[in-house]
Amino acid sequence: MHPLHCSLPRLASLLCLALATLAGNAHAGRNCDAKPLNVETLTQGLNLAQRTAQVLEAEYQKNGSKVLLLARAGQDLSSYQLQYSHFGWAYRTPEGPWRVAHKLNICGTADGWVYRQGLGEFFLDDLWRYVAAVQVPTPAVQQALWSYLTAPQTVLRMQHQPYSMVSYAWGQKYQQSNQWAIESLAAAMEPATVQQRSQAQAWLKFKGYEPSTLTIRSWTRLGGRMSAANIAFDDHPNDQRFTSRIQTVTVDSVTQWLQRAQLAGAPRVVQ
Repeated sequence: MHPLHCSLPRLASLLCLALATLAGNAHAGRNCDAKPLNVETLTQGLNLAQRTAQVLEAEYQKNGSKVLLLARAGQDLSSYQLQYSHFGWAYRTPEGPWRVAHKLNICGTADGWVYRQGLGEFFLDDLWRYVAAVQVPTPAVQQALWSYLTAPQTVLRMQHQPYSMVSYAWGQKYQQSNQWAIESLAAAMEPATVQQRSQAQAWLKFKGYEPSTLTIRSWTRLGGRMSAANIAFDDHPNDQRFTSRIQTVTVDSVTQWLQRAQLAGAPRVVQ
């Protein structure tokens, strides 16, 4: 887990700026082009973090909600009819501050790791749009996720290091960020029977999850070059890959499924 945190009352502090700089080498849902953090990016990210914190805390005070899906728009996916690129699980710690458990790609490599970050860090990623989405799971789902995310012996259970931004939703060769999050949900909901990724995916299929099918005819860009280390297609079935149909886990497919399966309410936009 990421050892760095940023407390909300100090979002504009120099400490947060330092943390954001350190976190700049890990991204998800967009390419990893080197780009220095500027004042405008810092301000917009921290302002969005503050607005999101207010929404999360209000939800906790009103309904006791302590785990929510939190999504961001890291890159422009409108050509695929998608609004958000990346999500993690935001949870309220026993001490009070909100943290986000999510998986990030180490830029320039084919590796991904699970991080625990404050809201400030979560939104300091040179976003495409400075909007967020929150979705409140049912109380039963929240309790299962909270127990799972806060226990060191379980939170990394579904972590798989080889990373591809477009990993096959039902494969085990690679794992992208949204895939880790939804497989972790399965492990949290069925802790006695879901110990491996294949078992998590079987649970997701049983519950009716359907990944997005992206038509990718250009092999030159999807938020980055197709030859990048963090993009691979060889885990997709040949009959789909050679007809440009890529099934992968997207934020939009997850939020729609959670609502359809009555595991969460409707997503709410924060802007």
